[in-house]
Amino acid sequence: MADAMTVRVTHRYQLPAQRLFDAWLTPSVAGRFLFATRTGTVLHCEIDARKGGQFTVTDRRPTADGDESFFDAQHRGTYVEIDPPSRLVFDFAVEPYADEATRVTLDFVTLGANLCEIVLTHQLPDNETARLYEERTRQGWANMLAQLDKVLNTRTWGGLKG
Repeated sequence: MADAMTVRVTHRYQLPAQRLFDAWLTPSVAGRFLFATRTGTVLHCEIDARKGGQFTVTDRRPTADGDESFFDAQHRGTYVEIDPPSRLVFDFAVEPYADEATRVTLDFVTLGANLCEIVLTHQLPDNETARLYEERTRQGWANMLAQLDKVLNTRTWGGLKG
């Protein structure tokens, strides 16, 4: 994308890089944080974790009109690079919002045995729509990275972690 604007978000975790990396490619874990919103429900998470493979995460969200109606958002991606546990790159689009795919890169920066930072970079087209949604996009990714932290650090019944 020659003419693009960049949204960058980072989050630090007290977890090893491999565990964080695996969470992005494991449907049972990814379905608990990928594109999960406070008011939506993830209905489906399918991941083909290989270069050229695809993912689909479907979540049901309430409509903006305040009525009790909902719509399903389809988050789709195609993996461009999978380099465990340091880098994950995918082309990404959300139906019904986007016509064209954008590039998302996740760098997993190991800072210690149990300390890692994810640097997420989303290349958006340099157009009016992207400028309007830049902060919302940044906040969405920040929320998702924070939710990943909760998913992997919350104890469940029996003492097992996510």
